Amino acid sequence: MPDARVLVGVIVGAHGVRGAVRIKPFTAEPAAIAAYGPLEDETGTRRFEIRLVGEGKGVVIATLKGIGDRNAAEALKGLRLYVARAALPPPGEEEFYHADLIGLAAVRRDGTLLGRVCAVHDFGAGDSLELALADGGTLLVPFTKAVVPEIDVAGGKLVVEPPEEA
Repeated sequence: MPDARVLVGVIVGAHGVRGAVRIKPFTAEPAAIAAYGPLEDETGTRRFEIRLVGEGKGVVIATLKGIGDRNAAEALKGLRLYVARAALPPPGEEEFYHADLIGLAAVRRDGTLLGRVCAVHDFGAGDSLELALADGGTLLVPFTKAVVPEIDVAGGKLVVEPPEEA
């Protein structure tokens, strides 16, 4: 996935009158959102040089080069910010970037295809994988060692043993 992009935050509003924005970061450390170089919009056509100026409750406050007033900052509300996957440090052992999991084939231990990972969610009790099933529909499974005992990102698959009730 060398050219994949990773969602690292979303602009949730303006801060002050000089063009600063409030960003909800999706990085493990909130301030890390500024560590990977310029951020891009979803299309990759707009790039933003970011400078952190503070932190708030669940957000970082930043200035973006070229954004100089509140109106321009407000116009960016809801903008998702991305970085090239290659700009991120390698994940630690037993750690995975969501972007690396999405698209992987989900197979049972015997190799039977269940489907593909279409999303990773965190509803507060740990990550869950949403699978687009091969026979239609979706299945949400906990992203735990018991349910997902094997992950082979390089091989493009993971083994899933859905709980009995699934």
